[in-house]
Amino acid sequence: INHLLHWTASAIPLLRKGQSATITLSQVQISCLLANAFFCTFPHRNTSNPTAEYAGYPTINFNSLFGNWSERKREKLRAIMHYFKEVTDESTRPKGLVTFHRECLSYTDMPTWESCKENLSKLHITSEGQIELEGKGMLQVDFANSLIGGGVLGSGLLQEEILFLINPELIVARLFTEKLEDNECLIITGSQQFSSYSGFGDSFEWAGPYEDQSERDQWARRKTQILAIDAMNFRHCMDQYKRRHINRELNKAYCGFKGYDGHEKPDIATGKWGCGAFNGDPQLKALIQLMAAAKAKRGLAFFTFGDEYLKQSLQHIYELMFTEGITVGECSQDMQFSFLQFLTSHYFKARAFSGSFAEHLIIS
Repeated sequence: INHLLHWTASAIPLLRKGQSATITLSQVQISCLLANAFFCTFPHRNTSNPTAEYAGYPTINFNSLFGNWSERKREKLRAIMHYFKEVTDESTRPKGLVTFHRECLSYTDMPTWESCKENLSKLHITSEGQIELEGKGMLQVDFANSLIGGGVLGSGLLQEEILFLINPELIVARLFTEKLEDNECLIITGSQQFSSYSGFGDSFEWAGPYEDQSERDQWARRKTQILAIDAMNFRHCMDQYKRRHINRELNKAYCGFKGYDGHEKPDIATGKWGCGAFNGDPQLKALIQLMAAAKAKRGLAFFTFGDEYLKQSLQHIYELMFTEGITVGECSQDMQFSFLQFLTSHYFKARAFSGSFAEHLIIS
């Protein structure tokens, strides 16, 4: 606590919903804040009362990580304890800065998707590699929860939770980031990766230290950008094909992809955003992200995480669309009617689609 008082001379500002704002902290400040979170010293942050002062914020104290012991939590704590070992050793203590930017896309800045003239962006699809490794130097998409970090301090071990464990500085965003609205995202610049890992979910294991050799910018931040965007959770899979839901996902992705003043615009490293537990259709989500990237004038690298069939089907779809010179607006116009019309109007073949997509086309 004494270190925290020394390194943070004033209250940490909050990134509230409805407004774009930025917070920059030193890596030492972040380590002090996380040490206090580890010892559960932040007041007013343990209640689940919906009328509480911080009801719209994620939990930050680590008490939920210490209860209901499991193998998952053991591996999580191995990653977190390694982080504290590194930041408390004078020889390895990081000395850079990390910036947290909440971007709120105004309704006047939302594209009229049906009128967009942009052609589809360049697309690289791979079934090998990981976003956080092979996507180094790119804008790396965090398949986020609207409460940033999701279940990182509980039992969750999906893509976002793993990302926060190997980059524990991301966890501090839970202290000051209010729940994301439909037109908002969080962009973190400069965080450092401290750990390696293997597995996913129950098979997740801390795999030892990771030496982050990313270059630093003029502000002493690592040249790493992580974009947190939360997809919709579809309890009924068919709901995702409704026009208003497609528009919501397009605007959410565009909010993060469009960039903002003073920042470089590298290509985007992403994958099956909102799929898995949120029941998203991988082909639909890939098309949505490709359209948003084209509007933002950025290239896209799509990681299928070992799914070779998905890689081939997406490649086939993209080649057909690119050959015909389909614009974002034309894509959006066709999506207004049904994916069956979208399929037939551009001569796509049913074999290009996986079961979930094909089943919807038949139902349509």
